[in-house]
Amino acid sequence: MTTSQFSWIFALLFAGASITSCATATDPAGAATFTGTLWIPPAVTGTTFNLALSKATKALRPGALTNTYGFNGSDFWGPTLLVQKGDAVQINVTNNLPEPTTTHWHGLHIPANMDGGPHQIIVPGQTWSPHFQVMNNAGTFWYHPHLHMKTAEQLAYGAGGLIIVQDAEEAALALPRTYGVDDIPLVLTSRRFTADNQFDLTASFGDVVLANGVIDATAALPAQVVRLRILNAETERSYRIGFADGRTFQVIGTDGGLLGAPVPATNVTLSVGERIEVLVDLSKEPVGQILTLQAFNGGQGAAFPGGATETTGEAGSLLNDRTFDLLQVHVVAATAGAVTAVPQVLVPSAHWTTADVTHQRTLTILESGDGMKFTFDGASYAMDVINQTVAQNAIEAWTVQAGPTSGHAFHIHDVQFTIVARSTGTLNSWEAGWKDTVFVPAGESVTFVAQFADFASATDPFMYHCHMTNHEDGGLMGQFLVQPAP
Repeated sequence: MTTSQFSWIFALLFAGASITSCATATDPAGAATFTGTLWIPPAVTGTTFNLALSKATKALRPGALTNTYGFNGSDFWGPTLLVQKGDAVQINVTNNLPEPTTTHWHGLHIPANMDGGPHQIIVPGQTWSPHFQVMNNAGTFWYHPHLHMKTAEQLAYGAGGLIIVQDAEEAALALPRTYGVDDIPLVLTSRRFTADNQFDLTASFGDVVLANGVIDATAALPAQVVRLRILNAETERSYRIGFADGRTFQVIGTDGGLLGAPVPATNVTLSVGERIEVLVDLSKEPVGQILTLQAFNGGQGAAFPGGATETTGEAGSLLNDRTFDLLQVHVVAATAGAVTAVPQVLVPSAHWTTADVTHQRTLTILESGDGMKFTFDGASYAMDVINQTVAQNAIEAWTVQAGPTSGHAFHIHDVQFTIVARSTGTLNSWEAGWKDTVFVPAGESVTFVAQFADFASATDPFMYHCHMTNHEDGGLMGQFLVQPAP
């Protein structure tokens, strides 16, 4: 079913239908008008993929068109790549921009020279063709630019897309997986606009929410168990996500794939770069019911990214310290073969523990150093400096310590890790799965354990950095080599 067909069915079902709302917006200033249909990025399959990044324009608000970037003719964002674990894939990335870019495969376990970090620059008019075997478990990953000092800008314009890895274990489960119907990609971000409808690239926090590049988005979802694959693709803002009516949903996956069993939750906080998969049971909802997905960001405090009270300036936003709407859901008729129950068991995994650790290291985020706002241990990013060296196959514990005034979304390339400790002593129940990004609150530390297996190089580094892209571009980034085993 195409997106246009789905929109037509939505219109037909609601012609003359009675609408019952169970949404209770708690902050009128953050309430959406819900005038846009959620765009579902086209899904492409196979083992050879072609991506072309170009300038575009998009009618986001009345008046002038907004300048954007998009892949493969899209006016914002790009196609979702569906890949199979074990396949050998090649992705041909053509840069049609008038400036250099890179494309990073966020969360994928691949060689450093195929990773798409700051070193794998694609100049205008050039095609880069990385190739690798898909080794990750089934999960939700993504691709985006990673050009040093330009990541925030290029991603803000819309250069990005999702990657869905599929495997036999996930396929054996009774889960929703009809893409765009009961398996919904949901990419959340926000933008501030200038007077002429252009993105204000000086803003760390936007004034208007975009869901898959759509303002005030609404989606028609069937009366059955549906799956939401949610990505926080912001510049800096975190989201405390839940439904306006406080209903419980089931968390089934984190950055690196499925959990061992569903975890019930009424809200989940996602920092920049984090993904989560949730199941929402709509099987008992009448056709015509309306639900509202919201960000419960009010009252979180200034240390919460987006929790400050300023409404203007670089860190200001009309959404700051508010509960605001993300997506309106209209319940439509169930599909044939609908999933109507949540599986009790998913994909159990053996995670690393502190008992497995062969080496420990600590990274301290300082709020000064090298003349930059934030640094790792006083040193800002330099492309010719290797900050850490890891032995191939080592199982390491990394502790990341944040400074006293700002939290950070720490991301590491190459590996998926297990969070083993927070300095507060409290681990969220849904954090038990594989992760590649973790929020480190101001004044706190997080420890994770990972094995650096399979890929090593004496010359090609992987990256670690804050995924708040303005912090990353400002130098809060380092690089590490995985040294080949003797």
